[in-house]
Amino acid sequence: MVVPDMEGISYPNEDLAQEIQEDYIEARSILSRSPRGAAALLRLAIQKLCKQLGEPGGDINTDIASLVRKGLRSTIQKSLDIVRVTGNESVHPGVFDMKDNREVALKLFDLINLIAEVMISEPKRIENLYERVIPEEKKKQISERDGDTKDNVST
Repeated sequence: MVVPDMEGISYPNEDLAQEIQEDYIEARSILSRSPRGAAALLRLAIQKLCKQLGEPGGDINTDIASLVRKGLRSTIQKSLDIVRVTGNESVHPGVFDMKDNREVALKLFDLINLIAEVMISEPKRIENLYERVIPEEKKKQISERDGDTKDNVST
């Protein structure tokens, strides 16, 4: 019996940058043959996701720390660290063996989509609703009330 390579793996969140979606889809396509390869691609996707969230994208750990300082929710920070550590360790011999661990790699796909949902899609939907529903005069009053502060984490 032949099992499709991508069975049970969700599609990438549509709000992810195109290049992140491409890495995600490639990871989906190789998961059954190489969970380690899929995890490495997902770690690369996280690095690019940090860049999409306004960070330099050079060092995932530094990017996560910066996002935390900007108010990143601890649950999302933990999700980023799970993907970072698991993906990183999977490419270093003798540190973390994912050769036969398809289930761990599957969770990484879910985490990427969760991070995208919370950090990109949800704020985007709220912003669109705010723009459509709140009259300009009320927006100005709200802005004055809040001292023109913006949420620096969501982009």
